[in-house]
Amino acid sequence: MFFALWPDAAARDELFRVARELQRSCGGRAVRRDNLHLTLVFLGDVAREKIPQLAAIAAQQRAIAFDLEFGAIRYWQHNRIVWAAPQAVPPPLSGFVAALEPALSEAGFDFDRRPYVPHVTLLRGARPPATAISIALDWPVRDFALVEAVRDESRPAYRVLERWSAAARTQ
Repeated sequence: MFFALWPDAAARDELFRVARELQRSCGGRAVRRDNLHLTLVFLGDVAREKIPQLAAIAAQQRAIAFDLEFGAIRYWQHNRIVWAAPQAVPPPLSGFVAALEPALSEAGFDFDRRPYVPHVTLLRGARPPATAISIALDWPVRDFALVEAVRDESRPAYRVLERWSAAARTQ
């Protein structure tokens, strides 16, 4: 289970197009179009009876709408993942994660505590891109979601359990 930013159709289609293009040169497995997302906090296995508590914590968070501009394609050698990286981490994103993690910790939830690196996984089991590749994508972030991993035809699939709207930015 995890909290995530879930792309709208236009952002998801562009991410998937780039993944398929990269797959030709990097090999590996493209993440399914419907599974593309940006993880905020990864929780791992959570008992079903704890989901309402997670939802209550999420409802108390103040998320602010922002645009997430992607610019680079990167590669993690240790797990052979090709991923899309934002040009910069917008303060509303880093601030939201910085508020959500202590709220989860205070409620007794365990989660991945590695330093936060916002990214969208595009390919798994891939080779590194042979040349520098960039992606021009402006994703309007207007909500966040609680998501669970399920099995679909023996492949992982993600199901959005609930979404919460982000407040409009004030000038």
